[in-house]
Amino acid sequence: MAETSETMQTGEPGSPPRKSSWRYIGPGIVVAATGVGAGDLVATLIAGSKFGYTLMWAAVIGCLVKISLAEAVGRWHLATGRTLFDGWRTLGGWTTGYFAVYVVIWGFVYGATAMSSSALPIVALFPDGPGLKTWAIITGLIGLVFVWFNQYAVFEKVMTVLIGIMFVVVVYVAIRVVPDVGASFAGLLPVLPDGSLIYTLGLIGGVGGTITMAAYGYWVNAKGWSDTSWMKVMRIDNRVAYVTTGIFVVAMLIIGAELLHSSQIALTKGDQGLIDLGRILEDRFGAGTAKLFLVGFFAASFSSLIGVWHGVSLMFADFVQRIQAARRDASVEKASGEKVSRQERSVPFRAYLLWLTFPPMTLLWLDEPFGLVIGYGVLGAFFMPFLALTLLWLLNSERTPSEWRNGWLSNGMLGAAGLLFVVLCVQQVRELPW
Repeated sequence: MAETSETMQTGEPGSPPRKSSWRYIGPGIVVAATGVGAGDLVATLIAGSKFGYTLMWAAVIGCLVKISLAEAVGRWHLATGRTLFDGWRTLGGWTTGYFAVYVVIWGFVYGATAMSSSALPIVALFPDGPGLKTWAIITGLIGLVFVWFNQYAVFEKVMTVLIGIMFVVVVYVAIRVVPDVGASFAGLLPVLPDGSLIYTLGLIGGVGGTITMAAYGYWVNAKGWSDTSWMKVMRIDNRVAYVTTGIFVVAMLIIGAELLHSSQIALTKGDQGLIDLGRILEDRFGAGTAKLFLVGFFAASFSSLIGVWHGVSLMFADFVQRIQAARRDASVEKASGEKVSRQERSVPFRAYLLWLTFPPMTLLWLDEPFGLVIGYGVLGAFFMPFLALTLLWLLNSERTPSEWRNGWLSNGMLGAAGLLFVVLCVQQVRELPW
C-alpha cells in the first residue's frame, strides 16, 4: 500500500491523528486555490471598483457558503466511505447523463480558458518573448507533465506554494493602497446599492465555487482520510482554507475600492482586466509592484489549471470505474488513499488529462463556436445548484449514517446555497449570447 504522511505519523491509515490537527491541513488549501481563478479576481475587482466597500458583507457570506458546501462534500466521503459520484448514481440515471455531457464539454472549453489565463501574465512579464498562444500551449503541457508524473503529496505541496504566493501578493497590494478601515467595517452591514444585485450574488456564489468543490472529497481521500475519525481534521482544514479565501477576496475588494473606485477607472472584463490593473499599479507604485502582482496573477491562474487537471481527472476516473462496475454488476471498493493512488495512474485519469490539454488547443486559434459557448454556459451554470441540492438530498437520507446527517444549520446553509445558485444559474443563462 502507498505510504502517506498520515500513515507514517499515525501508524495505520484512517486512525485518528495523534498530533495537532493543524499539521494535516492540505486538501482545503488545494480546493480553495483551484477554485479562485483569474475570472474571480476580475469579478471581485469590478465589484470593488463599482461599489467601493459596500459589498464587503457579501464576501463574508460567500466564505460561509463555501465552508458549508465543502464540509458537506467531505462529510459524505468520510461518513459513507463512498465517493460523491457514487452518491449521485443512487439518485438516478439522470445524474450520470448530466455529468457525462458536462465533463466532456466543460473540459474542452475550460482547458483553453485555463491555458490562456496562465499565459496572459507571462506575456505581460516577458513582452519580447513568445506570443500568447505559444505560452498557453507551454503552460498546458507543463500542467499535463506535472500531474501525469506526480501524485497527490507532491501536487498538494506545489498548490500550497502557489496559493501562498497569490495570497501574500494580493494582501501586500491591498496594504499598499492603504485601505479605509472605517469604510471596511461599515461594509459588513448588509446593504444593496442600486444595480448591485448581480455583483452581490456573484461575490457570494462565484469566488471559489466550481466543479472543483466536488473534487474536495477525492482530495480528502487522497490525503489518506477515509473514515469518520478524520472528520474533525477535515472540518479544520476546510475552515482554514475558506477563511484564507475570504481574506483574499476582501483584499481584492479593497484594491478595487481604493485603486479603481476612487479614481473612477473601469477594468476590461475577463482575464485582460488583470493586465489593466498591472498597468495601473505600475503607474502608481512602480514596475516592481506591478511585476509582483503579475506573479500573483500567474500563481492564481496556474493553480487553477493544475488543480482542475488533477481533481476533475480523478472525478472522471471514478465516473468511468462506476460505469464499468455497473456493467459487470460488480461491487466497487471503498474510497481510500490507496484507491486514489491507483486512479492517478489509471487509463481514464490520463485520458481525461489529455482531453483537457490537447483538443482545447484548437480553440486558441478560433473564436469559441456559438453552440459550444451556449452548451458550456448552460451546463456550467447548472453545476453549482446541482451540487448543493444533491448534497441536501444525500445528507438527509438513509444513504448517510444517522450520526452524520445534516442538522438544522447544515440544512439552512445548503438550502440557502442551493437557492442562491439557482438564481445565479438563471442569470447566467439569460446573459448567454442566444
